[in-house]
Amino acid sequence: MFSFLRRGPGRLTPAQAHQQTSDGKAVLLDVRETPEWEAGYAPGALHLPLSRLTAGASLTAVAQGKPVVAICRSGNRSQQAAKLLAGRGVEATDVTGGMTAWAREGLPVTGGQSGGGVIA
Repeated sequence: MFSFLRRGPGRLTPAQAHQQTSDGKAVLLDVRETPEWEAGYAPGALHLPLSRLTAGASLTAVAQGKPVVAICRSGNRSQQAAKLLAGRGVEATDVTGGMTAWAREGLPVTGGQSGGGVIA
């Protein structure tokens, strides 16, 4: 009735997201665009850009039936993705501060030409 009073999906700190996704309790879903992903990403993350998700793309089989933790560069797109996924019935949260905060906290980043990964 008063949809503006409903809370959206929850948000996690990078450390909380790392813990939940590294032990397999949830899937980390990187919703950045391909060039950003290729520059550097969290090990084990799945990639599905927000643009494809909003166009109706489905989660991969690996993510089906598991909680999803969305991440982007700063936390804006991942928050949109979490809301979209929650609307589809997926248990979804996102990472406050995104990959920028993830890297700042010293959590692992891989990819890129050097293999060390950077946040683009």
